[in-house]
Amino acid sequence: MDTNWLTSAEMAAWRAYIETFGDLSAALERDLVALGLTLGDYQVLVYLSEAPEGSMRMCDLADVLQLSPSGLTRRLDGLVKSGHVTRTPSNEDGRVMMGVLTDAGRALLEATAPQHVASVRRHIFDHLDTTQVEAMASIFTAIGAGLASESSTDDTAA
Repeated sequence: MDTNWLTSAEMAAWRAYIETFGDLSAALERDLVALGLTLGDYQVLVYLSEAPEGSMRMCDLADVLQLSPSGLTRRLDGLVKSGHVTRTPSNEDGRVMMGVLTDAGRALLEATAPQHVASVRRHIFDHLDTTQVEAMASIFTAIGAGLASESSTDDTAA
């Protein structure tokens, strides 16, 4: 098999990405931990807040968070214990469990969102001009579409 090696421009882009990704993730996480949340907890609150009635089937929540069912259980344990999320049976099908954002969870999200947005702006967007922001959106949209295409191809091959 012939390897299609990266060009120097591709290698520079790849290296810039991998050398920045960990630091960026750590910085965003650090800023949220100072507010009493992990990035994973924040994502749960955001997804639930955007769902109809602040509620999602556990399997759907696991899918959007890219977690296994047991991984989602571990992720939710702290949020349930703190009263920010509840697990309740579905009204339509009692066999289905729902993750539900509580009033306390919504209040926590509303209280932390401004600081999180400021963190995202400080660590990312304050360093980019409008053209770079548009390029970033285009780049990650294209990569996401490619990954989704690969995933659907993998699903049909299985």
